[in-house]
Amino acid sequence: MKVGVFLVLLADRSLEQALDYVKELGADCVEIGTGAYVGNAHADPAKLLRSKGATQKLIDAVASRGLEISALSCHGNPVHPKKTIARDHDKAFRDTVELAARLGVKTVVTFSGQPGDRDGGTSPNWVTQIWPPDFLELLEWQWKEKVGPYWAEAAEYARQRGVRVAIELHPGFIAYNSGSFHRLRKEAGKAGKNLYVNFDPSHLFWQQMDPIECVDSLRDAIAHVHAKDTALHARNVQLNGVLDTISYGDVAQRSWIFRSVGYGHGPEFWKALVSHLRLAGYDGAISIEHEDGLMSIDEGLRKAYATVREAVISEPPPRMWWA
Repeated sequence: MKVGVFLVLLADRSLEQALDYVKELGADCVEIGTGAYVGNAHADPAKLLRSKGATQKLIDAVASRGLEISALSCHGNPVHPKKTIARDHDKAFRDTVELAARLGVKTVVTFSGQPGDRDGGTSPNWVTQIWPPDFLELLEWQWKEKVGPYWAEAAEYARQRGVRVAIELHPGFIAYNSGSFHRLRKEAGKAGKNLYVNFDPSHLFWQQMDPIECVDSLRDAIAHVHAKDTALHARNVQLNGVLDTISYGDVAQRSWIFRSVGYGHGPEFWKALVSHLRLAGYDGAISIEHEDGLMSIDEGLRKAYATVREAVISEPPPRMWWA
């Protein structure tokens, strides 16, 4: 396994400066944002695809520092009820897939997306319960009329270019847990085999899910991994549950907040997670994110890196004498 950094955290720096930082940190690879919600500060696919020289410059900038690109990421909502947003995010996805194919990057990370309240709506509508009956009816319409048809075509588009799609399971989007991911694959038909998971435990923790069990369930569907932690405020959870709409900035009042790796769950969890990923056959990147409201990006990244590096299993196991 390799330790990486999600480069959007360093969007205030040039590509070269960001890569120098990652190299100095000691990481092995980078995940580069290419549009939609995460922006494209370091790599704009539309521009890069127009110039072989610019694409080669990106390749050289990464390789000259002894780094690799673990994934390109365009976290967006290509089934957004506002057609302009859906169109822009779909274009970012397709441009990212084309760029990944040109760069030789095998994985593109994004969201499943979230439709709205039937045609004519303007805001995404995330269904989290099945009663009153309107909710279940809407959910079925979203799957059958919007999400399934979109990903049946989009996943095949990526497959034809040798790129796999890693869906980040994220509340607020239709694929947010293990069950909804498996349904996404099913609704996409034959192309569903090219849909994988970008496994981020931070989005599972606050839903009270067990990331270890999720790894064991998803197994070879995991194509990329994020390292980000979550801490729950016990009293706020007892009072208000985990469906929290309080501002991220009002940390003391929230039921949960994102934390740097090790500040929500200690090293033993991260070692167990890495071990179960290995048991599942995963040998790719562990890409560090930072969204910790209590810690600077620099301090958060460095402390997260130390925890992940200690947990990561870098070498293949030896052949034991009894084997």
